[in-house]
Amino acid sequence: MSDLPLTASDLTGHSLRLETLVRLRWLAVVGQTVAVFVVRFGLGFPLPMVFCLSLVGLSAALNIALGLRYPASLRLRGGAAFWLLAYDVLQLGGLLFLTGGLDNPFAILLLVPVIVSATTLAPRPTMLLGLLVVATASILVIEHLPLPWYPGERLTIPLIYSVGVWFALVSACAFTGTYAFRVTEEARQLARALNATEMVLAREHHLSALDGLAAAAAHELGTPLATIALVAKELERELPPDSPHAEDFALLKSQAQRCRDILTKLTSLSSELDHPHTRQPLSHLIEELAEPYREFAVAIAVAEPIGAGAEPTGRRNPAIIQGLANLIENAVDFAREEVTIGTEWDQTSVTVTIADDGPGFAPGILERIGEPYVTTRGRTADDRADHEAGGLGLGLFIAKTILERTGARLTMGNRERPDSGAIVKVSWPRRLFDAEPEESGSQAQAPAWRSENEPL
Repeated sequence: MSDLPLTASDLTGHSLRLETLVRLRWLAVVGQTVAVFVVRFGLGFPLPMVFCLSLVGLSAALNIALGLRYPASLRLRGGAAFWLLAYDVLQLGGLLFLTGGLDNPFAILLLVPVIVSATTLAPRPTMLLGLLVVATASILVIEHLPLPWYPGERLTIPLIYSVGVWFALVSACAFTGTYAFRVTEEARQLARALNATEMVLAREHHLSALDGLAAAAAHELGTPLATIALVAKELERELPPDSPHAEDFALLKSQAQRCRDILTKLTSLSSELDHPHTRQPLSHLIEELAEPYREFAVAIAVAEPIGAGAEPTGRRNPAIIQGLANLIENAVDFAREEVTIGTEWDQTSVTVTIADDGPGFAPGILERIGEPYVTTRGRTADDRADHEAGGLGLGLFIAKTILERTGARLTMGNRERPDSGAIVKVSWPRRLFDAEPEESGSQAQAPAWRSENEPL
C-alpha cells in the first residue's frame, strides 16, 4: 500500500478512500462492542468475552495503525483495498464462530465488505471477496460454538435451517454485489463522459475565442505591416547595390509580405468552402504546404510516399491545410537542420508524418501536448530568451483541435534514439479522405473530410 497522488482516474475509476474504510471499521467496532456487552450483561447469555473483545480490539488497533501510518486522503487501489476488506470478512467470521455461526442473526453483515468492494473496486477483487464470504459461510454452517442462550438451556437450530441461511447468504452476496457494481459502473461511465465533455467544451471555448482574436489581429496588424513593408522598401532604395545589408532588407520585405498573406488568408479561409469540388492528390497537398518554408535555413525534405493502391485524393479543406501548416511551421521553428514530411496510406487509413531533428518534446511538456498556452520543447533558458517567435503555445493546440474536427487522430512524441527531435503523426480513416461530397440538386451538402466526432 503506497501513498499515491490523486489522479483523474481516481475520480472516475476503481479506488477506495482509506478514510472511508477506517470510518466504516470504527462503526463496526462500536457496533460489535455494544452487541457483545448487551448479549452478555443485558440479556445474561454466557459468552466468551475475552476472545470476542480481542477480535474487536484487533480491528481498533488496525485502524489506529492505519491512521498513524497513512494520510486519510490516501486512495486504495487493487490489492491493498482487497486485503483490508478480506480482513473484515475474516474478523466478522471469527466473531460469528464464537457466537453461533450462521444461526447468529448478525451473519447478514458478511455482505457488507462485498457491497463496499462492488461500489468502489474492480470486478476481480469483488469476486474474490465474494468467494471468501462463501467459504467463510460454508465453514460456519458446520463448525461454530453454540448460539448464546439462557444459562442451563441450549437452543438447537435444525441443520436444514442453517443450510437455508447459507443459500440465502450466497444468493444475496451474488445479487447485491452484481447490482451494486452495475449501478456504480454506470455512474462511473457517466462521470467519465461528463469529464470528457467538459474538456471538449473547454477546448472549443478556447478555439472560438481564438477565432475572434484572429479576425481582430488581422484587422489591427494590417496597417503596421504595411508601414513596415513601405519603410523597408524605401531603405532598400537608399542602400548602394553592394551594401552588406541589402540581403537583410530583402528578407525583411519578404517576411513582411508573408505576414500580410497570412492575415489575408485568416480573413478569407471561408472562400475555399465555396469550391466543394476542388480536389487534389495527397502529394500535391504536401508540396503546397512545404513550399513556403523552403526559403528558410532549415531544409524541407518530402520523403518518398509509402502506399498500397491508388494515391488518396481529397477535397481541399481549410482546416486540414491550416492544421498541417501549423505543425510544419512548429517543426521548422525547432529543427536544427532538416524537417522531414512523410506520407503513408493503405486501404483503411492515410497518415502524414512530420519529423524534425531538434531537441524534441520535454517529458513534462509531452504529457500536456494539445493544451492551450503550453509552449517550448527541450530548450535551454537562453534558447527561450532568444527565441524570436515568442510563441504563446497556441500553435499545437489550434492544429490538434481543428485536425481532430476533421476526423484525424494525432500522435505526438520523440524520435527513437539515436535520432533526436520530435515526430507528429496525423492519421485519417481512408474513407474520409477519399469521400466525395454528397450532392443535393446542384449544391454540395457535406464536406469530404467530416469529423467522426461530430454529434448526430
